[in-house]
Amino acid sequence: MSRLLIRGGSIAAGVGVARGYVDILRERYAPRGLEVINRSRPKETSFEGIETFPADIEPISPDILILHFGIDDAFSAVYRSEFKENLVRMIRRTRAGFQPDILLLTSHTFDDPHEMDAVNIYYRTIREVAADLSCEMVPVHTAWAGYLLEQGLPNASLLQNDVRLPNEEGHALYASVLTGYLDRTL
Repeated sequence: MSRLLIRGGSIAAGVGVARGYVDILRERYAPRGLEVINRSRPKETSFEGIETFPADIEPISPDILILHFGIDDAFSAVYRSEFKENLVRMIRRTRAGFQPDILLLTSHTFDDPHEMDAVNIYYRTIREVAADLSCEMVPVHTAWAGYLLEQGLPNASLLQNDVRLPNEEGHALYASVLTGYLDRTL
């Protein structure tokens, strides 16, 4: 059986929803022989990703690793340079021990232009790291914006009251975007 490990913060942990995108992926891929393991926790930043690497990632040696940090980092005052270094360290440490496919996720869009500007800094950083270290970037925010436009929906229709967190429909969109990448990888 192959293993997919997801390590991230609040969104990947499914804060505020009964069924998050990780649950949807688990349901979809378990019959295909892919074990989906979630080591994400609420409010964790990329610093916790580094700190817990020996317990959360190393012993599992996944075939596919999804790193989903950024929103908690952006709203916790983690500097862009620190965020980038943390992603690079996790990826290099992963590759030193095993050779999984690595996917780096962005998150959704924000209506507040100041929040979107701040988050875009982290999304650009994810793109830079993916390009520099030959990882796959999954631009959820681009698919999210396209979906809202195509469906004529407001951003709030996919979010909880705390706009940093998607609701269940938002999580379904995250899962839909990810399955396109995972189906190609598998």
